[in-house]
Amino acid sequence: MLLFPTCKINLGLTVIGKLSDGFHAIETVMFPVPLCDILEMIISPSGKFSFTTSGLQIPGDTGDNLVVKAYNLLKKDFGLKPVEIHLHKAIPMGAGLGGGSADGAFAVKLLNSLFGLKLNNDEMRNYASKLGSDCPFFIENKPVLATGKGDVFEEIKIDLSKYHIVIVKPDTHVNTAEAYSRMKPASRLPDLKSIVSQPVESWKGQLKNDFEKTVFNNHPEIGEIKDKLYKTGALYASMSGSGSAVYGIFKDSVDFDGVFGEWFVW
Repeated sequence: MLLFPTCKINLGLTVIGKLSDGFHAIETVMFPVPLCDILEMIISPSGKFSFTTSGLQIPGDTGDNLVVKAYNLLKKDFGLKPVEIHLHKAIPMGAGLGGGSADGAFAVKLLNSLFGLKLNNDEMRNYASKLGSDCPFFIENKPVLATGKGDVFEEIKIDLSKYHIVIVKPDTHVNTAEAYSRMKPASRLPDLKSIVSQPVESWKGQLKNDFEKTVFNNHPEIGEIKDKLYKTGALYASMSGSGSAVYGIFKDSVDFDGVFGEWFVW
């Protein structure tokens, strides 16, 4: 069986403050974008579990991968047979695009189908939440206003199908924990629902990512990507999550061949 985990971008991101468990409370609109990994899974003919990858190199131990963790999580409750999993990685990591979270959530959905577990969306979201705060978003994979740790969702209607979304990921790595540690809670909360209901042309200056100021100061090249996207005609541009990927929303398609050198461009 085969699924294509998508990434997400953040339309605005406000850091509200710290929660009692040490996590930060945020408010953001999460929007799925069809930049995809490929996740394939079969029940193992040999009776042995295996996990292989291709595409972008995935750092760290295999056991820490959210796809493997999703299998072990459901195996514990349902006694699943061994599976053979292959993940082709195309979504850049450490980018603020949620690629790893998507892989984990889509693994839950794939296991549900492969073994006929008959889990509903609420039950799958519950399992996904044990993998990471934003993993539950990818179960339904629809635009949402996310609050709490980014894990409390309110469905929101946004249609960007008439626009072209460009994502640029530099080689720069942004440490998420460090980025959060430098954040000061917002003194005033923007009305994200109201802003994103307006035409995209009006978002510039209204829809802001609180991480940009700190990240751009430490990594000026990321801020330069945003500037360059605007100079090439973006209606709106922003860093996604805590970075380092930056996206632009364009009315028409644009040829970026060579504009950003060897950096990842989608």
